Amino acid sequence: MAKPIRKAILPVAGLGTRFLPATKAVPKEMLTVVDRPVVQHVVDEARAAGIEHIVFVTGRNKAVIEDHFDRQFELERTLEERGKTKELEQLDRDTPKAGTTSFTRQQLPLGLGHAVWCARDIIGDEPFALLLPDMLHMAKPGNGNAKGCLGSMVEAYEKTGGNVIAVYEVPDDQTHQYGIVGKGTEAAPGVHAIEKMVEKPEAGTAPSNLAISGRYILQPGIFDLLASQETGAGGEIQLTDSMLKLMEREPFYAVTFDGAIYDCGSKIGFLMANVAYALSRPDIAPAFEAELRGMLAGG
Repeated sequence: MAKPIRKAILPVAGLGTRFLPATKAVPKEMLTVVDRPVVQHVVDEARAAGIEHIVFVTGRNKAVIEDHFDRQFELERTLEERGKTKELEQLDRDTPKAGTTSFTRQQLPLGLGHAVWCARDIIGDEPFALLLPDMLHMAKPGNGNAKGCLGSMVEAYEKTGGNVIAVYEVPDDQTHQYGIVGKGTEAAPGVHAIEKMVEKPEAGTAPSNLAISGRYILQPGIFDLLASQETGAGGEIQLTDSMLKLMEREPFYAVTFDGAIYDCGSKIGFLMANVAYALSRPDIAPAFEAELRGMLAGG
């Protein structure tokens, strides 16, 4: 029986240079999609999937992320005095319980693989989830994905064990921009064994059009591989390089995500995420859609 997925890593040490000057003083993960920081949306997905403990790998000037997931007694007291019951309840739901979050520093910008390795002692000898906070995954309503992308991956993992990666379809002429997997036999409904994994293949050489979407379930053996992993592209320790080594001795499976994915590390992706999440909110969608239609009509 596969060990349960209890812990998740969120690497949040990036500088966010593509969003300067906004990210000069505010971490990119704290930019808001509607009224929730990007990182809060990702934490929501992890908690919905049953994750019990979240490990944030942070860097300099990221203390506000830790503050966001802490209690703020002055704010809570003020809301209570003003009778803001709804807001108080929302804060309570969003705030992790004591002892369910950890924060560790990635002191040098040595890549995603290094960020994962920095969390090794907190994760210990158990499988874990890895969620890239730039990538927001919005499931289609009513498609059975109520638990979100990671929730679907956990369900697949409970059937297959091993390592699980979420993938999604991209246009064939864009495969050179992504990490691409080649899928093999079906291991469970909607779950396929991974036969190949290529980081940004040359145009026309990709094994498929299935791109890695920034959601992983990995076995702890990855830590030993990362510890001895040589630097790769960009002088960084690449997670893909160690996953390829791990794939030589452990199975990897792909779960195709049926929904929309927004890369909030890009300006267009971030703006589209705001539109999509606003339109999914019953409290603001009607008025927002009317404003959008008026704008597009030139009103």
